[in-house]
Amino acid sequence: MRHQAHHGRLGVQPSHRRAMIRNMVTSLFKHERIKTTKTRAKEVRRYAEKMITLAKKETLASKRDVLGFVREREVVNKLFKTLIYRYSQRKGGYTRILKLGYRAGDGADMVFLELVDRAVEEKSSETSVDKNEKKQAIETTSEVVADKKKKSKEATPVS
Repeated sequence: MRHQAHHGRLGVQPSHRRAMIRNMVTSLFKHERIKTTKTRAKEVRRYAEKMITLAKKETLASKRDVLGFVREREVVNKLFKTLIYRYSQRKGGYTRILKLGYRAGDGADMVFLELVDRAVEEKSSETSVDKNEKKQAIETTSEVVADKKKKSKEATPVS
């Protein structure tokens, strides 16, 4: 009987599944957003939220438990130094799943699994700065080219 066996099998052996989930949780905490299939995201979300809840206790035992699951020490330090303070007032629901569409090869549902309240990168301000810098660079180069043309016309004797 399958009583209380609610985890997904994900089409792989148990050892492969555990390794894959550990790697994906580590990547989620490291990058704060990962692209994966819907089924894997739902499975990874369970473990990621458990790790954040465990880290919020801020004990040595909880840190050792998280170190036993998450692969990289730097990621665990990030979790204990920054992420738990970001979610200190939140009781749960630390992750969000955003649907992307279907994968071209096999039609699997693709999603972004991301941490809630993550810092959103402002690309619009960066592009406007880049555009201004490009515009200034173009203006200066066009001025330099115009000066060179004037000098070359003045320097060449007319016969």
